[in-house]
Amino acid sequence: MHNEGVATFGGSTQIRQSAVGRGATVNQVTGTDQRAEQDDHPSRADVGIITILSVEANAVRLALGLRRERVEGLDFDLGEVDVPGDRPVKVVATRTLTQGQRSAVIAFDHLRRHHDPQLVVLVGIGGGIHPKIGIGDVVVATRVVHYDLRKELPQHTQHRGEEKEAPAAVGHAVNSFFTEHGEPARFSITDPGGTSRTPRVFSGPIGSGDAVIADRDSEIVAYLSRFNDKILAVDMEAGGLSQACHEQSAISDRSQNWMVIRGISDDASPDKNDDYQAVAAWHAATVLYRVLPYLISVEK
Repeated sequence: MHNEGVATFGGSTQIRQSAVGRGATVNQVTGTDQRAEQDDHPSRADVGIITILSVEANAVRLALGLRRERVEGLDFDLGEVDVPGDRPVKVVATRTLTQGQRSAVIAFDHLRRHHDPQLVVLVGIGGGIHPKIGIGDVVVATRVVHYDLRKELPQHTQHRGEEKEAPAAVGHAVNSFFTEHGEPARFSITDPGGTSRTPRVFSGPIGSGDAVIADRDSEIVAYLSRFNDKILAVDMEAGGLSQACHEQSAISDRSQNWMVIRGISDDASPDKNDDYQAVAAWHAATVLYRVLPYLISVEK
């Protein structure tokens, strides 16, 4: 069989930045040109949001006024949020398939491929482990300690925590928010049912791993306290997101910005339950709305 092109039998072929055939040429696209094309892409978002539970996704959708859109079998919530400044913030949100680090990484990849947000925020509930944190409070984190790495020895478990910090531009934006509003910041928040509360909003690191912690005396809580006595809360996804953003920066021409906002729904004790999940999720989503004007100043 004579062929001057490409033939594929029983499979598929993807060809990128290539040319096939006689006299074929390739006009190489530079990194600057690629970045310009991305900036002009109509689906690109300023801020991407990842939630885990339905109560979190609904809170974000309602607090930001987003609308549902389905793309290639995936659901996204999209919208432009009016904030002080020259233009509204273009926001896209998605929900993970399941709880845990791995599903958070995949959700990040969905956001990146379809909407390429400059900054990704993990928003939802978490467990408070610091004495100063109460149920209904909110933690804004730009530092995550992933505690799952460990060595199992005959007599004990040796944890090997790994800390990731968001790019400095995100840290400066968060600092600006707390400089203006105080720390802890306090906001009167009215939930969809009409109940008003005044939660406190703290800045500080969180611990992250795949364990559901329901014991304040667990070895994980003790280890996190030894690692950094300022760790405020725990979740099950921030470690995966922070690692994914860190590695994505290696193959991109920019830092992948990220941060975490956790409303405290329990105190990681045996008495934990789901009673305050809706309140905590709403507080987290509302704090995200308050933080958005500071996030759009993050350098692109």
